[in-house]
Amino acid sequence: MATQIVEDHNLVGYDNDLAGWAMGQVAALREREVLALDWENLAEAIEGLAGSQWDRLESALRIVLLHLLKWDHQPDRRSRSWWNSIAEHRDRAATRLRVSPSLRSSLPEIILDAYRGGRRAAAVQMDVPTKSLPVDCPYSFDEIMTRPIEWDGELA
Repeated sequence: MATQIVEDHNLVGYDNDLAGWAMGQVAALREREVLALDWENLAEAIEGLAGSQWDRLESALRIVLLHLLKWDHQPDRRSRSWWNSIAEHRDRAATRLRVSPSLRSSLPEIILDAYRGGRRAAAVQMDVPTKSLPVDCPYSFDEIMTRPIEWDGELA
């Protein structure tokens, strides 16, 4: 039965039905049908999976940095929404690092990318020139993840 699934899914190509192709590859892997594996696209898909973990961590950190910059540079406009966003995206970043601990070795690079995007977005949202915000990230990884941010007596 599983062999039939593999044969059926082999008709589905990587380029025309990614989900169907992936399920066919899963079936081929589970059945150890080495000849049914699409080695080149399988390697590319796995590489993409690793990249998506990087992207998800960078995205979460970018949003934390965006709101930390706004929190620090516009204290009179602080909101529960910013507080909640910091807490939520810290959780997302922590989850990414728990699921993919190897990303820790790339944190300096990831933070560099995240800060660049967070700085630009913060400047736009605050309606200030980007150059008015620090060029280099003013926060250590520990500060990004654990610096106390308080709203109505609750810490983010």
